[in-house]
Order: sequence, then structure tokens, then C-alpha cells
Amino acid sequence: MSQNTKFRVGLGVCGGIAAYKAIEVLRLLQKSNCEVRVAMTRHATEFVQPLTFRALTENYVLVDDYAAENPDPIAHINFSQTIDLLLVVPATANVIAKFANGIADDFLSSTYLASHAPVLIAPAMNTTMWEHAATQRNIEQLKSDGVFFVEPIAGELACKTVGTGKLEDVENIVAQALHLLNSKSTIQNSKADLSGENILITVGGTREAIDPVRFISNHSSGKMGFAVAEAARRRGAEVSVVCGVTSVEPPENINVIRAISAEEMFQAVMKELPKATIFVGAAAVADYRPSERAASKIKKSEDVLTLALTKTPDILANVSANRHDGLLVIGFAAETENVLDYARSKMEKKNLDLIVANDITKDGAGFNSDTNIATILNAEYQIELPLMSKSAMADKVLDEVIMLRQKADNKRQK
Repeated sequence: MSQNTKFRVGLGVCGGIAAYKAIEVLRLLQKSNCEVRVAMTRHATEFVQPLTFRALTENYVLVDDYAAENPDPIAHINFSQTIDLLLVVPATANVIAKFANGIADDFLSSTYLASHAPVLIAPAMNTTMWEHAATQRNIEQLKSDGVFFVEPIAGELACKTVGTGKLEDVENIVAQALHLLNSKSTIQNSKADLSGENILITVGGTREAIDPVRFISNHSSGKMGFAVAEAARRRGAEVSVVCGVTSVEPPENINVIRAISAEEMFQAVMKELPKATIFVGAAAVADYRPSERAASKIKKSEDVLTLALTKTPDILANVSANRHDGLLVIGFAAETENVLDYARSKMEKKNLDLIVANDITKDGAGFNSDTNIATILNAEYQIELPLMSKSAMADKVLDEVIMLRQKADNKRQK
């Protein structure tokens, strides 16, 4: 790789009419200072000759490991382990099925199995093939395996039918590829340092019904909890989210369990807890609920309405009190004053392994913000985190969780 090259990209080209667009993808990647090597399926060579890609990359184009002219007898290993991203454009239903089921009967499918790099797939196929249950099942499997997709778009296809299945614009494909390559956390965390962990996370706010129309709630958006869930999945963990009310949709490939009230969230957490190795309480759970829920809408008849309130179950305290061997319990504390004192008190009172405290009155640290400012505390130290994206903060929190896991494992081994 030359000094000016930023990334190495393995470009996989499959057999379809859109194969010629892979040439445009290659050129745009090169203009972004990427070194591109090309692997083609045998059928792809019937649409575009390997010589075209060889002329543009000045590299041998790999089609068959066993071809006499192939200069590298174990090319699928050396190719796959020297790239920063495997990008497949266009991806056929056949190749998607091979990837999803671990079939390695040609160079490209063998490369997929041998690579540790992130994988981005841009499908293109007939609408009926795209919508077929088998194709959708294979796509879901790959997404759960951590594969990224550039979804096809609707339009007129080569077969003259109109529907979804057309290859996305090459500019958008390259933009998404570069986003993955430039995402420091994606590249750093491709080592799957949370592999083997089963993380249970509470996210969002709860609603406590007053009557069939009104409720008590808070401003939680769910963004921080979802950021932790997405980062944990990316780093190899199995992730389940008990999700209250949020203003954003959950990330893909996450097991989501819906729970609207604090009681529903408590019941869901306790049911899922035996399977968890790490619990993260990121939800803003209502501390109180109305003692009685009116059966019909309360009419506006008095100047003052008095509500009797009852404490809701303390999910975090109950999780900690009922922890099984090896479970790590992480809490969040959103405060408006004496932030560190309240957070430390909460950590000690509920016997938490770690707590993330933030002052929601600070600019950039509120409930609905895409950024956050926080302090991570445990029994031994605290770490001040300046203003950063919630995604970046999620990785910082998980870095500390991994350190806790290592200490716990070392302690058990002594």
C-alpha cells in the first residue's frame, strides 16, 4: 500500500447486468485514495472481462484459486486478510445465499469466510427474487452476522419490470463504503472483543397511566441506550433490549422486547436476566406511578387535581440484588445538580460495578441530543468524558466494561 493510500478494498463482482457499474465504484474508490483489488465470480466475467479491472487496478483479477495463471495458490487467504473492507457490487441472490449458509465453492465465497474485514453488500436482482422469502431470510441471517447492506432501490429493471431490486446509485454505495472505512470504531472493534457476552440493556422512558388518555413520563429519547446496544453488537456481543418509549427506532440486528410501563419493564428484565452476562440500565424509568388508574378519562372539573403516587419497582437495584455469578451491572445517572455525589451514592447503594453520570442541563448532554458529556465512575476511579457523539461514548463505556470483565476473570482465576 502506497503512502497516499488510505484503505485497501476488496471489490467482489457477481454475475448480473449491473456488473458494469462495479467499474464506476472502483474508480470512485480510487479517487478517494483507496487501493482496490477485484475478485469476480465466473458468471461475472460473462458481463465484464477481467482485463477491464486489471487495466484499472494494475493487479491480477482473481476468479479461480486453481487457475494456472493465478500467481498466488492461497489467494483467498492472502487477499481476504489484507483488506480493510470487502465490498460486493452487485451481489446476486446466489452469492447472498452462499454467504448466509457458509458455502465456499468459488473464490469470492471462500474470501468471505476467510476475511475478518467488515463486509458491505449491494444487491441487484429481479424484484421477485429480491422479495422471495428465501432471499429475505438469507439477508436477515447476514445482518445478524454483522454484514452491512446497501439496499436496492425501486425502478425499471433489465427485465423491463418495475419494482425493488435495482442497484443503488454508485455514489451512494461508495459513500457508505467510505463511511464504514472512516468509522474508527468499526475498524477498531472488528476484533469482536465482546464476543461471548450476552448484554441486556434497558432503553427509553416509561409511561405510567393516569387514565386511558393521560400518563406520567419523561423526555428520554433512547438514543444513548441504543448507541450502547449498537456498539455492543458491533463488538461481537449478543444483545437484547428491553425498550420503553423512544423517539428513535432501534438499530438493526438487535432483539427488542417492548415494555411501556415500569412494571412491564421490570417483569421483562427479570425474565431475561438469567441469560445475561452484562446488564446496562440506560432507561429513564419512572420512579412513581399513579396508585389508581382511572377507568375512564378524568374530566376537568376542579382547579387542582391531586394524584396519589406509588413507587415503581427499582429495576437496577433488583438486578444487582439478584445477580448471578459473573454478571456485571452498569447504571446510568441523569442528574441536574450534585451530579457526581448523587451518582456515586446510587452506585454504592445499589452495588453497581460501574455508573455513567451526566448533567442533563449542559449544552449537548440533554435527553434528545445526539451528543453527550459524562463521567464514568467505579469503586476505584472516575473518567471524565468531554462532549462527543453518543456512539463514541458508547464505545468508551464498553471499553471500561471490558476492563471490569478482565479484572473479574483474573480475580476468579487466583
